[in-house]
Amino acid sequence: MQWIERQRYFVDYILSSMWRHKARNAALAAVYALVIFLVASVVFFTGALRREADLLLAEAPELVVQRMVAGRNTLVPESYAETVRDIRGVGRVTPRLWGYYFHPAAGANYTLMAPANFAHGDDAAEIGSGVRRTWGSIREDRLFFRGADGQAVVLKIAGVLPAETELAAADLILVSETTFRRILGVPAGFANDVSVKVRNPREAGTIAEKISQALPDTRPILREEIRRTYAAIFDWRSGYVIVLLGGAVLAFLIFAWDKATGLSAAERMEIGVLKAVGWDTADVLMVKFWEGVVISLSAFLVGVIAAYIHVFFGSASLFEHALKGWAVLYPQFRLYPQVDPFNLAVLFFLAVVPYTFITIVPAWRAAIVDPDSAMRAA
Repeated sequence: MQWIERQRYFVDYILSSMWRHKARNAALAAVYALVIFLVASVVFFTGALRREADLLLAEAPELVVQRMVAGRNTLVPESYAETVRDIRGVGRVTPRLWGYYFHPAAGANYTLMAPANFAHGDDAAEIGSGVRRTWGSIREDRLFFRGADGQAVVLKIAGVLPAETELAAADLILVSETTFRRILGVPAGFANDVSVKVRNPREAGTIAEKISQALPDTRPILREEIRRTYAAIFDWRSGYVIVLLGGAVLAFLIFAWDKATGLSAAERMEIGVLKAVGWDTADVLMVKFWEGVVISLSAFLVGVIAAYIHVFFGSASLFEHALKGWAVLYPQFRLYPQVDPFNLAVLFFLAVVPYTFITIVPAWRAAIVDPDSAMRAA
């Protein structure tokens, strides 16, 4: 209890001392919090996007089989699906029809897909909310396409996909198989790829090898490979933004080092007075330790809270284009609030611990000097 009371007195003294130099401390804490805010925003946003990607891929097939010609994927004969279905351990096998349609009026690419059971006929389409927002030439709830043969294709909008699917379906247009082949020119008997559900996901790698042996011109892609690709993209983009912020971070480190290691004349006199009235070196170091904790911890909390609000309630407007990319069509969605404790702990260690300890060094140098000498020097 005596130790706790002693620390409380130290904190009380530090707060009063910091209030006497409130302008300097406020400027330091503000710059400190701004740097933490910038870095924490990138970390939170990247982690949230990675989590959304993991949720989307959770229901994806364990394998996607593509046919390769001249090092690029091309159309797959639907007969390949029968060959894959005969492999032991394979569950459902589905040839998929999907592709990209460029709309000149909007200047954007849209994803065109033909689901297995499309209930609206050959003259209708279901669209994502991003399509309605950016298509630019919708008249009387009708979409106008240019088919692969150069003829116009007019489809009525049968429905708009729910807003909850915006992240995955903002640019999605669902049509019938006949309409899909007419617009994109995919001939009958061919598909874009083949999705494969595996009965035992742990055997996905083995089944991928069997598919490669049975169909040498194909490339099986594991779901884990797709997940790693997304993670690499997000890590690359976040690293790109942090590098751009490197100048600001470096300037702050220089600023913080100068403020923390260079004691002013008033601070040296204050240490001399404390030594003169009977404080020992350990007490002086404890006071400076608490001063560093108060400034760094306050800046850390303000920066992290501001970053949390910026990312999860403000859609990370400062970094949205840098981390999502540049395009006409953006999905409008709110990220699910979630913070990785490991990333937060690393950020805390890098932000709070170094500054707290560098404040002790100059105080120790001043405290070991004779009090009269310290006061005369001040």
